[in-house]
Amino acid sequence: MAMDEAICWRAVVENDRRFDGLFFTCVKTTKIFCKPSCPAKTPKRENVLFVSDTETAMGKGFRACLRCKPTEITGVNEKTKIAVEACEYINANRRADLNELGKSLGLSSGHLQRVFKSVIGVSPRKYLEFIKLKRFKDGVSGGKEVLEAMYDAGFESTSRLYENANQKIGMTPGRYKEGGRNLVISYSITKCSLGNLLVAATSKGICAVKIGDSPEELSAELGREFVNAEIRVEGALIKHFVDAIVELIEGNEVGLELPIDVKATAFQMRVWDELRKIPFGETITYAELARRIGNEKSVRAVAAACAKNNVAVVVPCHRVIGSDGGLRGYRWGIERKQQLLENEKADIALERKLFT
Repeated sequence: MAMDEAICWRAVVENDRRFDGLFFTCVKTTKIFCKPSCPAKTPKRENVLFVSDTETAMGKGFRACLRCKPTEITGVNEKTKIAVEACEYINANRRADLNELGKSLGLSSGHLQRVFKSVIGVSPRKYLEFIKLKRFKDGVSGGKEVLEAMYDAGFESTSRLYENANQKIGMTPGRYKEGGRNLVISYSITKCSLGNLLVAATSKGICAVKIGDSPEELSAELGREFVNAEIRVEGALIKHFVDAIVELIEGNEVGLELPIDVKATAFQMRVWDELRKIPFGETITYAELARRIGNEKSVRAVAAACAKNNVAVVVPCHRVIGSDGGLRGYRWGIERKQQLLENEKADIALERKLFT
């Protein structure tokens, strides 16, 4: 498909009816194809193939789902169709011109912006930036030299490529080509009230905060995630990070924003940025978090982004709860999530007692 498969997958995870008729989900393990909005259990991503029409699905040997009846679609959502066509245009054109895009769709730039963002979640220009960066990363991962991959991706100069590159891919383009090789990561493991705490950092900021029962498993997990990096046990270098994070775990507000150096998709970064705005001692629901990033229907995708958070407490995904007040899941254990919230609320209560 010409459309970004990440968008297709998000629509499936969210059971987004707006995409019905614009693509179909083929599940390799069951040999069934469905609408994006099918209420059946979400399949594993590695078992999913996306196709643009039912004929292609059946030609590949898949049969129609009896539950969602994908062959009985009578129409498509016009706004979503526009957004999908815009995505296809951007994906198909190495030097995509957004003014020409609007003309080709017969829309004013303002109207296109509103429609595109309401469906995709970001502006067409921002989406183009993501696609160019993805092309670049695919190029260097496939063996191309940095300059060749840069021009093939649609970047006009090295300054354009390196602009905000650290924030977008977590390292410079040259280092990305080497799979993170020569990246130096310092880490330390210490005890806290939640068990064992691992804190790791590059020269730019914290890249991992993990909580677990076994120090050995925590360090092994760090090694698996940063397989090409030089990893050093150097507690003294990051002591100020460790101390601040332990304070947060114990329910003490530290009053500063700790720097992070993480790799994430654009959607994950939007979610994590919003998570860091939740005040100490407060909680919001997944639905409210989805609303704050501008897409009320992205609740399940928001929950998935929270689960991918690799820097516990620093990006406070523990402050997000279910609409019924339930704690739901937590990467480092639901009991730890409850303890973190209780510690924060206890600190707030003590502060109010002392100063009121």
